[in-house]
Amino acid sequence: MNDLPNTETTEAANVEPAADPLAGQPIVEVERDGIHYTLLGTAHVSRASVEAVRALLAQGRFDAVAVELCDARHRALTDPDAFSRLDIFQVIRQGKIGLVTANLALSSYQRRLAEQLGVEPGAEMRAAIEAAGEQNLPLWCIDRDIGLTLRRTYAAVGFWRKMTLMSGLAVSLIASNEVDEAEIERLKQGDILESSFHEFAQRDETLYRALIDERDRYMAASLRDEARFAPKPGARVLAVVGAGHLAGLSNYLREEAAEPAREIAALKEVPRPKPWGTWIGAALTVFVLGGFAWGFLQGSDVGGEFVLRWVLLTGIGGAIGCIAAAGHPLSVLVAFLISPLTPFHPALSSGMASAWVEASLRRPKVADFAKLRDDVGTLGGWWRNRVSRVFVNFFLTNLGTVVGVYLAGWNMIKQVF
Repeated sequence: MNDLPNTETTEAANVEPAADPLAGQPIVEVERDGIHYTLLGTAHVSRASVEAVRALLAQGRFDAVAVELCDARHRALTDPDAFSRLDIFQVIRQGKIGLVTANLALSSYQRRLAEQLGVEPGAEMRAAIEAAGEQNLPLWCIDRDIGLTLRRTYAAVGFWRKMTLMSGLAVSLIASNEVDEAEIERLKQGDILESSFHEFAQRDETLYRALIDERDRYMAASLRDEARFAPKPGARVLAVVGAGHLAGLSNYLREEAAEPAREIAALKEVPRPKPWGTWIGAALTVFVLGGFAWGFLQGSDVGGEFVLRWVLLTGIGGAIGCIAAAGHPLSVLVAFLISPLTPFHPALSSGMASAWVEASLRRPKVADFAKLRDDVGTLGGWWRNRVSRVFVNFFLTNLGTVVGVYLAGWNMIKQVF
């Protein structure tokens, strides 16, 4: 009789079974119109979320995959060199500097998180895209275009909230706070999420509705709309979405009765801007021109002094903003010349004119586009890179002009009254 221990059995007994990648993951099952939806809530920078996506798709039981991406974000995720083909002049001409800057800032923030946690932003979405391709499954991009979301959000909030949003965006460029991966994983517990977002909605319901709730509705409608082209009756669809959307999305997917195409069309509309900006601009024009007229009625020397101070204060304000952006001397000159005219017509933007000249005189090189995503990760990189410096020029020149207009207007008020 052999008394030696069975080493293979002993070693096998000592090997711990692999942890289940789906254990503790927020998953919701929804049945609607004969289609079975599996909604997986993820953290956008999380190793556990990537493994959960792979584990679900490895089961081979799904007929389609949906991801919380719009077409633009899908292209950015699958084509990391997209920024290298950016047409800077088209961005300026179409008035999309703010949108592109916001995208760069958000991308910079995500990359900073990725460096801390060792996971690329959107890795779980990329895993879903790759697995869908390997299994020849239809891929549905169900989120609303990020540009539309930002425009609807911006249009929905008041002036001071706009300033808060832009300030927060600016702070995100230079913030270096580390985020613990365990904390991100804890955020995926449904009860914590629902409680957190409920409090957030009470603090700023308008912002919550535009950024979260509307997208929940949009993605639910998109899933139902895409289901019309499901590969087979009774198809099973895996939807990979941020955990913050899980509760709202599942609720709308179960209960929303509106026709999907109509719901999507309604959520794509950009509300008309509130008339306050137009009224303020008109009032400013009337005030300034009225001040000039009053000055000339007092005498040509008084009127001339009013005009001169207006030109100098607004022009110098715009020029200082352009100088702060390390603008070319000719860009500074253009900022000085256009700034006094900017308040009288939206098309006469000192920042846009200065940025156009800057891009023309210091045309970005291929290397600038190639390093753009990395350079915007630091505050100095925004000035170092010729592409991002055009955006900095636009914002700081406009800011300087606003300060100049305020000073010139206040000076005029003191003179008149």
